[in-house]
Amino acid sequence: MQFPRKRQSDALKIRDDSPVYLTPEALQRLKERLIRLKEALPDYIAEAMRTAAYGDRSDNAEYKEAKSILRRTHRQILNIENQLKRAIIITSGRNAKGIIQLGSTVLLELNGIRNTFRILGPHETNPTKGVISHQSPIGSALMNHKEGDAITIQTANGTKEYRILKIS
Repeated sequence: MQFPRKRQSDALKIRDDSPVYLTPEALQRLKERLIRLKEALPDYIAEAMRTAAYGDRSDNAEYKEAKSILRRTHRQILNIENQLKRAIIITSGRNAKGIIQLGSTVLLELNGIRNTFRILGPHETNPTKGVISHQSPIGSALMNHKEGDAITIQTANGTKEYRILKIS
């Protein structure tokens, strides 16, 4: 029994057209990764051609692996190029109005415990290091608030009230 195959053009289409918020450092890392992938591409192509010469491709595990790596690399290149087209640079710090925005670092207090969070786009989040997305529950609740404001967030463990101590 044969399964219908996806057309390659369908598999390579990238449907996301939302903005990609990145810091200048993350943008640079993405560009460097794209360069590394493009530099590695000729080696992957050569490997696929070398393993294709072994004979019957239907039973050639080395060829299938080489083609898989080549396809994955092509997908990653297309994905990164798409992200770079949609990239919006996040400027760090406090804006002129003193409100929380993408790139802000916020000192919060909850029940006497202070936590510092940096609010970035979803591509750069790392909650263990205090970097949260503007789309996360805390990040979205903090957006457009000022120092001294209290925000209430509904979590799985109940309602929590945070006080904004400092924005930088």
